[in-house]
Amino acid sequence: MPRTKGVLLTAVAVCCATALTGCSDEDTPSSVSSAASKAASAAESLGREATAAASSLASGLASEASSALASATAEASRELGEIKDGVDVKSDVKLGAPATDQDDRATVEVTVSNTTDESKSFSVQVDFSDSAGNRLDTVVVTVSDVAAGKTGKETARSNRTLSGQVKAKVARAVRY
Repeated sequence: MPRTKGVLLTAVAVCCATALTGCSDEDTPSSVSSAASKAASAAESLGREATAAASSLASGLASEASSALASATAEASRELGEIKDGVDVKSDVKLGAPATDQDDRATVEVTVSNTTDESKSFSVQVDFSDSAGNRLDTVVVTVSDVAAGKTGKETARSNRTLSGQVKAKVARAVRY
């Protein structure tokens, strides 16, 4: 969006300079050249401002994303920390292929296997990352009341829109 604004502002500056030059009673080559030079200078200045605005916006978005990830990670730790008498069962959890839902959020099917002889629930922390392995988001999904010896399924959904090729992995899993 800032780049579009910069291009539009540049176009407006050039058009205004051209219109002003056309209205002048002094249509000498030097006056036309001077007006064109002023228009080019204005366009260059607007381009620098648009670049600075885009850089500032990108920095702000990166900060927001970092803050959102920190918040999601803290919430996941809090949720899993509240489980009493839970057993680590990361190996009993399988993930499907990540996809994108109608709201452009990353999703992945979570399948848990209850290897005990009584009904259990599972809380699974799923980390979404980019192709370079940088964590983009984390969520906790609960699969409740899985019968003894059976599997249960639930879908993990990112907290926000994620771009690029998204990967998912089980960070933690607790059976209780």
